[in-house]
Amino acid sequence: MSRLHVVSGKGGTGKTTVAAALALALAAEGKRALLVEVEGRQGIAQLFETEALPYEERKIAVAPGGGEVHALAIDAERALLDYLHMFYKLGSAGRALKKLGAIDFATTIAPGLRDVLLTGKACEAVRRKDRTGRFVYDHVVMDAPPTGRITRFLNVNDEVAGLARIGPIHNQAQAVMRVLKSPETAVHLVTLLEEMPVQETVDGMAELRAAGLPVGGVVINMVRPAVLDEAAVEEAANGRRDAVAEALGRALARTSSGSEGRAGTAGTLVGPLLDEAREHTGRLALERLGRARLAELGVPADELELLGDGVDLAGLYRMARALRNQDIVRRSAGERNAVRQDGTSRTTEGAQ
Repeated sequence: MSRLHVVSGKGGTGKTTVAAALALALAAEGKRALLVEVEGRQGIAQLFETEALPYEERKIAVAPGGGEVHALAIDAERALLDYLHMFYKLGSAGRALKKLGAIDFATTIAPGLRDVLLTGKACEAVRRKDRTGRFVYDHVVMDAPPTGRITRFLNVNDEVAGLARIGPIHNQAQAVMRVLKSPETAVHLVTLLEEMPVQETVDGMAELRAAGLPVGGVVINMVRPAVLDEAAVEEAANGRRDAVAEALGRALARTSSGSEGRAGTAGTLVGPLLDEAREHTGRLALERLGRARLAELGVPADELELLGDGVDLAGLYRMARALRNQDIVRRSAGERNAVRQDGTSRTTEGAQ
């Protein structure tokens, strides 16, 4: 059962929104989820219509069934101060270093250290237990960097190899990697049914697997609803303008006088409509190709429909309901849900 969910995706695919909805879905029925942000954009606060997140875990939402979603915006500088205090007992001395700019300098010149700090904070939340020995959070969801940087971001062990081969930093990196490469972790990639996002998802999955990182599933976001049946798609694809125009003209003639003029009007109207329909069928063909490529990855592929009105808090909850009926959440709950032969789950309500 996965407890750490790392959500990545190409820019513009809605990965932050999907991460937030996934946290809500996983927190349903009395569970507790922590939603972690590591890029400093405060996207989570905007989605939940709350003030900017501080460097502390804060309850931001109640999930269906009484569960709770907490959120944390991890700041590398603050995380380094925690680290210095934890391993070197540098309380006030660490704050003095911050005033001198040493903390910012360290995290800037050593990006590997920065990644250790960011991932380490999330992994600590995964391992944390209360006084009774139970995990504080049932699930931790990380809104991670984009697909192009996700493997390097998570593979912190290699990143710190040039920084320290022994000592606390090395030990911390090893502890982080034990969590990141365990069955408790799943890396999910968000994509659209467009050529570039699909290609980046395919490449990202290959990189994750080559690095030995545990892949989870794919979330196909902003799926447009079908507006034409198969017969209409075939007609539009073949561009049968005359047949459609004649049929429309006859229908107009039966309902009013002046059939000759009405038929001409029908011919004028049907042209632009068929142009749009032909574009629609072309997009459907590209989407089918994209689904086929994603199915070859051999992982669950959940789908979320496009919300025409955009994403608000109500839309976020609709996304969560949709994800609860699909494979990623079910597998995280320990359920064995079969994936269809094309690699996708049942398409339900979603959002962008």
